[in-house]
Amino acid sequence: MDKVNVMHTSRLWRDVVTAMGAALYPEIELDHALVDSFAMTIVQAPETIDTVVTENTFGDILSDVAAAVTGGLGLAASASLGDDGPGIFEPVHGSAPQIAGRGIANPAAMIRSVALLLSHGLGRADEAATLESAVDAALVESPTPDLGGTSTTTDVGDAVLRNLDAARTL
Repeated sequence: MDKVNVMHTSRLWRDVVTAMGAALYPEIELDHALVDSFAMTIVQAPETIDTVVTENTFGDILSDVAAAVTGGLGLAASASLGDDGPGIFEPVHGSAPQIAGRGIANPAAMIRSVALLLSHGLGRADEAATLESAVDAALVESPTPDLGGTSTTTDVGDAVLRNLDAARTL
């Protein structure tokens, strides 16, 4: 993902990605796209996307667009993975100081980031799937204001714990 038609730095980005992709990952098909038109693809046909490689600014913008498509920033977890170590796992959203202390933040993205850690960082896919299912059920039971509900952050956390307890007894 770049903006090669306008930015000189994107020309360098494209050249490096093309060379590295061909050398390191010859089995992976590489397609180039402009960031602005790709944002439309995220909205109109997200199922056609597998992996996106871009620089930080465009990645920040596109991850927010993708989060909006899924229901909002409160749902979007992320993983920054490398060859060494477990990676960095965090919600896509920032700190949201405007709602701090009000108990209305949606904790799903943070909890889903833990599921990504379990799956991709620690190799515990079964536990990750159980946690994801618990979050999904909790959001149905106790939606937060960003999802049209009235539940608090604590309500969602409690619902996740109840669903995890229920899964443990199965």
